[in-house]
Amino acid sequence: MAGPFSDIDRSIFAAKKILSEDYQPDQILERDEEIDEYRHALEDVLFGRTPQNIMLYGRTGLGKTAVTKYMMDALRKEVAERPDADTLFVHELNCNKKTVYTVVRTLVNDLLPETASKFPKRGLSTADAFEELYNQLDRHGGTHLIVFDEIDHLDDIDTLLYELPRAKSIGHITDSKVGVIGISNNYTFRQELSPKVKDTLMETEISFRPYNASELRTILADRANHAFVDGVCDDSAVARAAAIAAKDRGNARQAIDLLRVGGEVAKRQDDDQVDDSHIIEAQELVQRGRLRNRIRDQTQHAQLLLETLAYLEEQNETPARSKTIKTRYETVADSHAVDPLTTLKSIQNHLSDLHMLGFLQRTDRNRGESGGRYYEYSLDLDPDVVLDIRREIETERDP
Repeated sequence: MAGPFSDIDRSIFAAKKILSEDYQPDQILERDEEIDEYRHALEDVLFGRTPQNIMLYGRTGLGKTAVTKYMMDALRKEVAERPDADTLFVHELNCNKKTVYTVVRTLVNDLLPETASKFPKRGLSTADAFEELYNQLDRHGGTHLIVFDEIDHLDDIDTLLYELPRAKSIGHITDSKVGVIGISNNYTFRQELSPKVKDTLMETEISFRPYNASELRTILADRANHAFVDGVCDDSAVARAAAIAAKDRGNARQAIDLLRVGGEVAKRQDDDQVDDSHIIEAQELVQRGRLRNRIRDQTQHAQLLLETLAYLEEQNETPARSKTIKTRYETVADSHAVDPLTTLKSIQNHLSDLHMLGFLQRTDRNRGESGGRYYEYSLDLDPDVVLDIRREIETERDP
């Protein structure tokens, strides 16, 4: 008797992993300018000099992390051939939802001898963690490049960026060299740093601009050539996926997702060719999936506020003031048996964050002396999709 998977074959995909988010290509396409800037910023490492600090800026999906991994791999290989270069250590950390203590502790534990006890999760101060980090850096010696991905998500970032770049100059380390590489999705990240950190950092800034349709088409054509069986992926599918992503945010990750999901759609429909019609169908699936992940990443109260705005949107009661939103939010929170936020200020802070993340539109109102100045908010998403996703999340939480 045939099983439920017996009729599944590889008729479309030859190497589907090439279209996955974690795939690291051997060659980086359409980022020659950024790679050249990166190359010059890293050249001191080849001669045993203290490395420059580097900050990379650009929205998600523009190649910052992929280019960094590519450059680190290339630098390791080159250092091995250079007599003037010190031993190179590359440390890569993601800072999302991390504290400075957690990040420094992770670095310490990476550097400790295998037989040593791990640095404790609690009970010591951040200063203690930095002191141990400096001890371990000097124990190893050499050059250490520390890559902080999503560095703008780190709390008390000023402490980290004030400590590490100064470590050599003020004598915290003597037998090693440190360079900081920060990757941020926030173009205004540097403006939020304290003046003393800006003066200390003295970094090279590399900005990653959005891809245009032609660049995305080049990237997708290369991926499609390796990911699909020969002749399966039509040029029209590549062109459509590139055009959709370029019109949206110039995001390579989105374009690659469209191509992968388009292939999955074609496979489910038993089509032997992936064309632009499959990409059009994939567009809604990809957008919904990405929105689902973005909403899941928000705090519970932020999610409840999105749900509140969706209800107000459906009833044509937006744009709405924060006072109105707060009243409805309390009802929504009660329906989920959640204790609501109690102050208007906390609601306004969450609304401001959701606006910055692109979930909400915000309108500045000024009613003069009689009415004052205030903000009104409306949902910048399809309310039906938001409510469907919220129902999915609640069902998973309480099946």
